[in-house]
Amino acid sequence: MKLSILMPVFNEAETVEVVVKRVLDVPYPCDVELVIVDDGSSDGTAALLAGIHDPRVSVHTHPVNRGKGAAIRTAAAAATGTHVVMCDADLEYSPEDLPALLRSVLEGEAEDEVVYGTRSFSSHTAFSFWFVLGNKGVTFFANALFDSWISDLETCFKLMPLEVYRSLDVRSAGFGMEAEITGKLLKRGIRPYEVPIRYRARSRAEGKKLTWRDGVEAIWILSRIRLGRSA
Repeated sequence: MKLSILMPVFNEAETVEVVVKRVLDVPYPCDVELVIVDDGSSDGTAALLAGIHDPRVSVHTHPVNRGKGAAIRTAAAAATGTHVVMCDADLEYSPEDLPALLRSVLEGEAEDEVVYGTRSFSSHTAFSFWFVLGNKGVTFFANALFDSWISDLETCFKLMPLEVYRSLDVRSAGFGMEAEITGKLLKRGIRPYEVPIRYRARSRAEGKKLTWRDGVEAIWILSRIRLGRSA
């Protein structure tokens, strides 16, 4: 088993060096590579990434910002592992939780080798009531559409075999990719195995990019997948 960690980066100069170091310092139970895609950053992120010299890291660049989904698509195309997991560069998630997802696969607990790191929102892990309600609402909508029960559709930590991810043919360029991945998995009858993880949401002032429009887009994408149309 080899894990490819896919990291989309857009204007994260304040956190990207710390995140990369933490990702690489984690004691994984398998070989890993970190595939970074700088998605058109304009704040000095590119210069910081150019200073990373580790054989486990590869950096790819989009000349202009194309969105998280597009960045993950580029990273997945360059990945060489047997499995992939997404990891943002904003310090909302703890890379130290990734081995728990891996153990679920290595120990045979995740039947389809698809594992989600699920967040339990509380006072220190979400910046607003509406953020949490929106996440839970979209997740509930997906569960109703596909007769399933998952806890956190929008989680960044989604681990699965690389070929499974590529076969999903995710086309959403922005944050809608989270709904598209989950909708296509659920439609195939694949129920992600869930593992609890830590989470600390950023505020708008700290750089939070997700908005209510992304929630509306997620519902639209899930509906189209359920009706058998392209996302």
